[in-house]
Amino acid sequence: MSKPLVAIVGRPNVGKSTLFNRLIGHRLAIVSDWAGTTRDRLYADMEFGDREFTLVDTGGIMFGDTRDLPGTPNEILASVRAQAEAAIDAADAIIFLVDVEQGIHPHDLEIAQILRRAAKPIFLSINKCDNDARRLDAAEFYQLGLGDLFPLSAYHGIGVGDLLDAVLARLPRAIADDARAVPRIAIVGRPNVGKSSLLNAILGEERAIVSEIPGTTRDALDTEFQWGDQPLVLIDTAGLRKRGHIESGIEKYSVLRALRAIQRAEVALLVIDATQGVEAQDQHVASYILDAGKAVVIVVNKWDLLAKDNSTMETYTAHVRAALDFIAYAPIIFVSAKTGQRVRNAIDQALAARAAWHMQVPAAELNELARDALARHAPPTRGKRTLKMYDVKQLPNPPPAFLFTVSDKKLIHFTYERFLQNEIRARWAFEGAPIRMIFKNRGKK
Repeated sequence: MSKPLVAIVGRPNVGKSTLFNRLIGHRLAIVSDWAGTTRDRLYADMEFGDREFTLVDTGGIMFGDTRDLPGTPNEILASVRAQAEAAIDAADAIIFLVDVEQGIHPHDLEIAQILRRAAKPIFLSINKCDNDARRLDAAEFYQLGLGDLFPLSAYHGIGVGDLLDAVLARLPRAIADDARAVPRIAIVGRPNVGKSSLLNAILGEERAIVSEIPGTTRDALDTEFQWGDQPLVLIDTAGLRKRGHIESGIEKYSVLRALRAIQRAEVALLVIDATQGVEAQDQHVASYILDAGKAVVIVVNKWDLLAKDNSTMETYTAHVRAALDFIAYAPIIFVSAKTGQRVRNAIDQALAARAAWHMQVPAAELNELARDALARHAPPTRGKRTLKMYDVKQLPNPPPAFLFTVSDKKLIHFTYERFLQNEIRARWAFEGAPIRMIFKNRGKK
């Protein structure tokens, strides 16, 4: 479905993320009293009545004065503004949010100038109008020359319905696309390994803010794009850390959103910094992917920065395999987001891993493999009891899970379970996909 886009813009700390959450009906955007919390664009599909559209939250637009955002580097402020302006360019309609308590701010005047040049439907929304006196004060904003005003309270939900009615009246209708499911690929990893750079390299545009400062990306960002004739969704996420190293507040919520992004995806691209090798934090990120049961591709980024000889890739592969042995089924690719080296391989491998994640094996072929495996490797025994295997089938939903009906599942040692799993992987191409083995006694659910 090709849906119209509605962007929420404004200067920092006027309540854009609060309004975004109010409109979509749940807390997706990070809300904080600290100005500048939202930096990249944040998208969500939503329905209102019989209409569907995409809503986008943006970072606060500022113009050279950083006193309201202490500790935020100028390069990030410039990037935030560029991202907000990109959202304005892409939008079919724009909600311009201002703060009635603070009145007309000089930055509001600057933003109004940008919006007038955009020639898009503008809905000037006056936030924090939760009583009659403030609704009267909202009239001041007619000075911006943007037409009708929409007094509202994003926090209390007052006036939000009237705003939506007005927006939908000016929006084009959604256009139906092919009904097939769109693959969703999450880009995950610890902070500052080049996730946003990889996203930009894949898309061929500056979609996400790139900075050497760890933690620049805070929200999980969905980007739809075409890969040949295949529509895809890429999810860029905030850097994940070991649970004990997650700070409270904004970083905590960013990690929660990254974990939810893994849950929403089918495949995760686990990005590792080639110059630093696999660290403990990388192992923890990999464990999140494994726990979620998602397909995974290991992407070793910044490969261009290493001095190499004929054995470098082989040596590095052995290092990665040893450190991440619990996802030994994951393919490894070596890329440079900066130069574009092998970046296309990341998506090709992700799509192959997704296909493996969805693959179904006929029960007849599984039972044939089980009989052959039992004949070549005697099943475990305990005293006079010997394991008997009656049936094996694959469960219908991903990730691949195989249900073995046996005489006594207590006889299954983990080494024999691993043997059976290896037999399955040797027979069918489940590269990139986790496999789950389930054993039940005959006659029991």
